[in-house]
Amino acid sequence: MRQSIVLEHLRARIAQIEGVGARHDAIPFGLSELDGRLPGGGIATGALHEIMGSPDLADDASATTFLAGILARIEGPVFWCLRWRDLFAPALHLAGLHPDRVIYVEAGTDTNVLLAMEECLRHAGLAGVVGEVAKYSTTASKRLQLAAEASGVAAFVFRRAAKLDEIAEGSAAMTRWRVIASPSEDLGIPSLGRPRWQVALERVRGGLPHTWIVEGCDATGRIALPAALVDRPAAAEDRQVAA
Repeated sequence: MRQSIVLEHLRARIAQIEGVGARHDAIPFGLSELDGRLPGGGIATGALHEIMGSPDLADDASATTFLAGILARIEGPVFWCLRWRDLFAPALHLAGLHPDRVIYVEAGTDTNVLLAMEECLRHAGLAGVVGEVAKYSTTASKRLQLAAEASGVAAFVFRRAAKLDEIAEGSAAMTRWRVIASPSEDLGIPSLGRPRWQVALERVRGGLPHTWIVEGCDATGRIALPAALVDRPAAAEDRQVAA
């Protein structure tokens, strides 16, 4: 118990030094298993975050829905910057993000997407700004982080079709997430269960990486832990993740 208190104190101190949560709020997932791993207890607003799937389109769809669920729980409009409009708006709505809240910016290239993101981030009062790119530089990430800090708006770089073994260039992002589709619960009858994802927090300032199996977003944008996994011993979970 004492060791956990010391670790929490160190994480809070590191976050304070780096300015994490000092000026802006955090949006909790509502799951202590996830929120406890994040400085401030949730997704920090006024900061840059990275979201990735994999080359598999199903994984990119899962990552998109995961991101939509986060934005659904933040008040205000969303600017979604992308090379061309190929999002399926009804799917965002199923995750709680109503299409009327989303403004699409079709920029044509990764460079223009990043420029559009930076411009959108200059305006306070937004729920978030999303930019879909294949890759971006450390310098670009620093510019986005500074813009997000200044306005207090959450910024998300969505790296579509990101390879699992890709070594990312250094980034100023506070967190990096990878979301991959996972088998749904076997209901024992021919039916569809709630989607499940493997959610990996690959990088977090002031914290440690971790991986969870979660149930996909409901109509309010909230994820859940499968009931069968909630009380599973930590050692068993660690063995599964390592495998």
